[in-house]
Amino acid sequence: MRYARLTLAILLLICSYNTGHAQEVIYSPLDKFDFRNGDYSVVGMTGGMLYTYRSSTDGAMLEAFDDSMNKAATIILDFFPDKIYQTRFISYNDRIVILYQALESNKVVQYAALLDEKGRLKGRPIELAKAKTGIFGAMKNYFYSAVSEDKKKIFIYTLNDRGNGVEVEGKWLDDSLKVLKKGKASFDDGKILTKGEVNIANDGTVYMATYTTVGAENYADEFWILALKEGDNKFTPCVMHLEDKYAGGGYMKIDNVNNRIYFGGFYAGRKNGSYDGVIFAKLDVATASFQNLKFIPFDDELTAAASIRQRKNPFDNYLAQQLIVKNDGGFVLISENTFITTRTNYMPGVGYYSAFYSPMNTTLIREYHYNDIMALSYNKDGVREWNSFVAKDQYSQEDGGAFASYLLLNSGGSLAFLFNDFNNTRSRIQLATMDPDGKTEVSSFTPEGNNSPDWLPRAGKQVASRILIIPCLLKKQICFAKVVF
Repeated sequence: MRYARLTLAILLLICSYNTGHAQEVIYSPLDKFDFRNGDYSVVGMTGGMLYTYRSSTDGAMLEAFDDSMNKAATIILDFFPDKIYQTRFISYNDRIVILYQALESNKVVQYAALLDEKGRLKGRPIELAKAKTGIFGAMKNYFYSAVSEDKKKIFIYTLNDRGNGVEVEGKWLDDSLKVLKKGKASFDDGKILTKGEVNIANDGTVYMATYTTVGAENYADEFWILALKEGDNKFTPCVMHLEDKYAGGGYMKIDNVNNRIYFGGFYAGRKNGSYDGVIFAKLDVATASFQNLKFIPFDDELTAAASIRQRKNPFDNYLAQQLIVKNDGGFVLISENTFITTRTNYMPGVGYYSAFYSPMNTTLIREYHYNDIMALSYNKDGVREWNSFVAKDQYSQEDGGAFASYLLLNSGGSLAFLFNDFNNTRSRIQLATMDPDGKTEVSSFTPEGNNSPDWLPRAGKQVASRILIIPCLLKKQICFAKVVF
């Protein structure tokens, strides 16, 4: 069965917000797939073809599609072990790198494989590391990966607790999977440390956010970015002085051109209080010191705008998701209102996507809430230029929020947010576009016909300047939607 090509007449302001563009949506053919025990991913563009990944009881495979989403080839990944724990794909113009973990006896083994532009295996997969599981099998993430912006450096690593401190052990690889360096470093400030996000710069330097927490909200009262140069065995700690304030989560962005690290997030004035404002900081890599550190309080106008949808503590539950640094030194911080609750199965609650799982198999049911998107724009002096809210209500159960959140397209001139807007009884695909002045337009569209699949925007990927690829499910089948702006 194949879906027809659809033209969606909604306005997206991409390069000039005075010009409208129509979106073209093309579906790939449907394939057999079970959401509860299968895996899927958008790999990216390689050799002029779009590659996707899916695994099921029939095995693991890559599939290649042409511009019209016609299936050109299916590549069976027969070198995969029987039990795959985790996968990650890195696409290049002429190759594909697969990072995958396998369950082998009582061990989790981290592998890497290199494919050519047609998805064919080049050489044998490389074993990079392995770790023993507990008596109950694999219960956590054992290995992690970070990829540089230019995709020429890959860091495979483990995170371990060392007393109250943290320890990182890893290997640096190039884009041909040659192991460049190995390193092991630890950091201990005498307090219990929490590990945050890890990123790698184009020069191979690894940056890890680390902090101590206090209070019922687990806000950070001390915060560092730890720098580890390629092959080194010692961190360079870069402390961000919070000035008696408490950080409530943030987002780290590497500026490879200017050799800087930017940080954006929220802060509270009390360890158990609500957010009071925005943090913005710039780390100068050469001096290992933070510059231009700003604590910007929420003003009355912004608070009033946020209170329209959530009157009490309107900024609580917002999590920083993206940080866009502007040429003039200002920034746009994008965050999403998200939280998880639990209920017993004696208190039934039904979500719109409940058909994709069975909530009666557990005593406690996890409920995933992904609600409004908030975008805040500030100039280089920390003065708010505009704010914009995209209203959405997303509620689901025991699915990890797979159908929730959003996919962002950043054209350089405007922002577009693609998401499912749903609650217990209905769902619709929404597109919110935001111009450089924060003016936001929201349009909904419904693909024609009664067999329209359920989209998973969160798992989608921007594969070109104006092309998004989104996985879609229809009962026990999967396809991929190509959205061209």
